[in-house]
Amino acid sequence: MKTPIYAASSSPLIDAPVYDRDSQSPWEKQLPAPKELSDLVARYAANRDDFRKNAFNETQARIELIDPLFKLIGWDMANLKGYSDEYKEVLHEDRVRVEGKSKAPDYAFRIGGIRKFQLEAKKPSVNIANDGAAAFQIRRYAWSAKLSLCVLTNFENLAIYDAAAKPANTDSAKKARAKFYGYADYETKWGEICELLSPDGIQKGNFGKFAAGAGTRRGTTTIDNEFLEDIESWRSALAIDIASKNRGLDIRALNQAVQVLIDRIVFLRIAEDRGIEKYGRLKDAASKAHIYKRLVESFMDADRRYNSGLFHLIKQHAKDSEVDEVAPALKISDGVLKPIIDGLYYPDSPYEFSEMPADVLGQVYERFLGKVITLKAGVAEIEVKPEVKKAPAASSTRRLTSSGTSSTLPSAPTSPPPR
Repeated sequence: MKTPIYAASSSPLIDAPVYDRDSQSPWEKQLPAPKELSDLVARYAANRDDFRKNAFNETQARIELIDPLFKLIGWDMANLKGYSDEYKEVLHEDRVRVEGKSKAPDYAFRIGGIRKFQLEAKKPSVNIANDGAAAFQIRRYAWSAKLSLCVLTNFENLAIYDAAAKPANTDSAKKARAKFYGYADYETKWGEICELLSPDGIQKGNFGKFAAGAGTRRGTTTIDNEFLEDIESWRSALAIDIASKNRGLDIRALNQAVQVLIDRIVFLRIAEDRGIEKYGRLKDAASKAHIYKRLVESFMDADRRYNSGLFHLIKQHAKDSEVDEVAPALKISDGVLKPIIDGLYYPDSPYEFSEMPADVLGQVYERFLGKVITLKAGVAEIEVKPEVKKAPAASSTRRLTSSGTSSTLPSAPTSPPPR
């Protein structure tokens, strides 16, 4: 593989300076782009009308245009180095679609087995300059994976997005877009592109400096902070509703009921995105009346499938004292459960649970358990409890990960296997 030749660009990377203004910019010197790039761009320009026809599909775009482009940038697109799966520089994801949405980004670019950025590919006929849905798709993956940047390209254009900005399905394609190139820019801005996206540029720290600058923009937030806010809002809504409809619960039972319900919903939703549970099962339950009754049925099915205390709703023997007899008898309003569950699904949800790092939930639950539900005059309230120790967080996280491996959450069911 040839070493990529870096050209230079005098244009700034982002509005705010990333590098010290007094230091020399790494792109001040102008060098020619490699001939292979010029040939690739010229071929595209000469046949642009054909490439932009709907008949020219995404797979063809990847093979004929995008793979060669990133090979020139310096990536081992075909694993010619013969690395094991654990250390391949580029992972080409399988296109598994559920209800019309892609289940994985097309490429993950890695160094030493550590993912640096993800890329979503589109065919040239897709106008990624203005397609907010395409941008939301890759931003959602990268934000959930706690990556710094992500890339969207159809070769006609190449966009780099700030992955620290929380994505929303109402965002325009320009939202959080840190850089945007047309195919005619590739030669003149080759140095800039390579310094940002090549393995060499990443290892020199250019990628990290650019990401740090992009992250100073307004609207950036981390997935753990957002997820914590969400589950805290769920806790408040559930606590008020359950307390009002289940007067016989004491404060301890109320805290336990709310906590376990959230744990169960989150576990099953993650299992859906990771292909363990049927995708959309929780959403289906929320689409009809008597949502909680349908959820309990799903929880009992999970009790039969997983060797996990999280779903202990069915007695194993006559003296089984650990079975949860409270949850099945609860009364919970559909109006409280439906927005919680609907908000966990595409396109309303910014989360892609298959990409969420396992440590995120541990951090979220550690902070989440720093507050407890209290009852004042029969009304549920949430109070901060500084004396709450971190130990319960580990217990809660273990419950969530009990059906998964140490590195995924969840990954595969433990014994007994699914029936």
